[in-house]
Amino acid sequence: MHKIEIEAGVDILALNKKIAKENRQFFKENNIKAVNIMGAIGSGKTLLIEKTVEKLKDKIKFGAILGDVVGNADLKRVLKYGIPAEVINTGKECHLDAHLVSHCLDKFKNVDILFIENVGNLICPVDFDLGETLRVVMVSVTEGDDVVEKHPEIFRLADVIIINKVALADAVGANIDKMISDARKLNPKAKIIKMDLKKDIGLEEWFKIVEDLVNQG
Repeated sequence: MHKIEIEAGVDILALNKKIAKENRQFFKENNIKAVNIMGAIGSGKTLLIEKTVEKLKDKIKFGAILGDVVGNADLKRVLKYGIPAEVINTGKECHLDAHLVSHCLDKFKNVDILFIENVGNLICPVDFDLGETLRVVMVSVTEGDDVVEKHPEIFRLADVIIINKVALADAVGANIDKMISDARKLNPKAKIIKMDLKKDIGLEEWFKIVEDLVNQG
């Protein structure tokens, strides 16, 4: 039996933490509130950004960083609203990290809220602080009502948990109360919003969170 020794020359998480701290300082100096939106593909992250910008763009200056493995479809959607936006294609990586985000920041010095849409999954983004002010996790009832209990860490660290597509719950046999209960057990402090972006359910609660975030100064 052969013994294989592997030396890791760089502590990736420690390096990420250092750059995240620098990003956080940038946000503080420029009075920017950065919102890291995490969730699986199809959970509604891009549509949430679109609806928020459309409603509040006369009050708040928005910017957006869209993370994706490949492509710029989400970028095209957001640019239609006339806000500064950048896409970050991660290639084989399943998450954004602080270093990737840092390369885009100079473009957003004059915004109040910077949305950072993370790559679509519920596992990889958990360990990578981006320097954000607020961590948001989106799931939809179409992912199954056991999605929260299957991905505990991302919900444990969230500031806001959005359960989207609630109007479809009966159709897909999802128990929304179970999803909320699972989230509460993991994270008693998080704000939980029942939402349906297609039906405009729960949006006013979300808009208030965004406005309050800006008004914190």
